[in-house]
Amino acid sequence: MKTILITGASTGIGKATALYFADKGWNVIATMRNLVPDSALAGKTNITCLQLDVTDNVSIESAVQKAISKFGKIDVLFNNAGYALAGAFEAVTESQIRKQFETNVFGVMNVTRAILPNFRSNHAGIILNTTSSGGIITFPLYSAYNSSKWAIEGFMESLQFELRQFGIVIKNIEPAGVKSEFVGNIEFISNPVYDNYSNSAQQGTLDGYKNAPTADVVAKVAYKAATDGKKKLRYAGTPQAGFIFFIRWLLPLKWFTSIIANQIEK
Repeated sequence: MKTILITGASTGIGKATALYFADKGWNVIATMRNLVPDSALAGKTNITCLQLDVTDNVSIESAVQKAISKFGKIDVLFNNAGYALAGAFEAVTESQIRKQFETNVFGVMNVTRAILPNFRSNHAGIILNTTSSGGIITFPLYSAYNSSKWAIEGFMESLQFELRQFGIVIKNIEPAGVKSEFVGNIEFISNPVYDNYSNSAQQGTLDGYKNAPTADVVAKVAYKAATDGKKKLRYAGTPQAGFIFFIRWLLPLKWFTSIIANQIEK
């Protein structure tokens, strides 16, 4: 029986993926910053819930070691924990941007570093990452979030070279909008200088979530990536993301950004 460790598993994509892998017969280590698993996770005998804060190295090392001690090895790491900071760049403080990067970038790096000795010793392992369509394209008001996701895309694309010798494969899952608690947790920074634009643009972004798929769709993509045996770096996490990536590839950047602006800046 294979084992996956998932960060940010209390809600959204992380929770849906934990349940999906468990239903497929995997051992699942569902980690979360605040260890308060709901009944869906607690009700699965092959799901182990552990506390893990991706911004705390002691917490990371403790969770990884507990998982290895219980199951002997970890086959897949799913770096999923993250959140979005939105607002005009001038209105966002340095500390808020650092918080964005501590979670979305350094958190991913630190959890990945902690798992590598186990993967190397087994000469196998898959690192899945929830990046985002926002790691390939950009949206108004999301400069801090987009840059954090672009950073992970670049980090993982580079990291794959040095890990191939150990049989370790990296795969990025890139969803567009998903209906989950993630939307309600977006940290929107208001500022009177920009509010005429930013309030409208943020509402345009939120309106795009109304017809978005649920997190279960992304969970199925994550399972495919973990089991298809391919050395493929990028997976569109939702059908909408696949369409967006195709349009971005097809059109000149000026045309593409005009389409994004027209959709959001209503």
